[in-house]
Amino acid sequence: MKRIRFFIRLLFFLWIFPFSIGWGLPAEDVQLVVDEQYFEVAKKMIQEAKSSIRIMMFEMGYYGKHPSSPSNLLIRELIEARKRGVQVEVILEVGEGEGKEKTTERNRETGKILSEGGVRVIFDPILRTTHAKWMLVDEELALIGSTNWTYHALTHNHEVSVLIRSRGLAKSLISYFEQVKVKGSKTLTKERQE
Repeated sequence: MKRIRFFIRLLFFLWIFPFSIGWGLPAEDVQLVVDEQYFEVAKKMIQEAKSSIRIMMFEMGYYGKHPSSPSNLLIRELIEARKRGVQVEVILEVGEGEGKEKTTERNRETGKILSEGGVRVIFDPILRTTHAKWMLVDEELALIGSTNWTYHALTHNHEVSVLIRSRGLAKSLISYFEQVKVKGSKTLTKERQE
């Protein structure tokens, strides 16, 4: 009888507090990345990528009048990675409504630049906000946090991210990326136009 009660309590507990897919994933290494450190860490990850880069980003800005801005440099690094054979995919936010016009316009412009450089760009569904900010390299190294790829986020804001080496986490992020990707709209990359 005690075993039955224990089993019933356990089932009730699991029903009330379900386990998340990503809960308790093992990590080989975790590092804190704050403020301006993000730029150097992200740049190094892109430059050292061997096979794949996946990014989900709320806002990614390319500033034509400021070619040396940090976000421009990261965007150009993505294009260079693609040129050396790395698979590069980026999901960006687009939306309509109050406060989303600037982000949507900026992301569409950046998406065009990336697409022309051979990067596969996906825009999320208009009625769903992609507020995520993460990058996964070579299905192992993830940079996750609050940092958008904009001038102020990379130079002036207080931002907190973590760099995590974990194949288990990477597998969950890839699964999530694929779920979001199939619901989005794709841009036509230069590579597919030719």
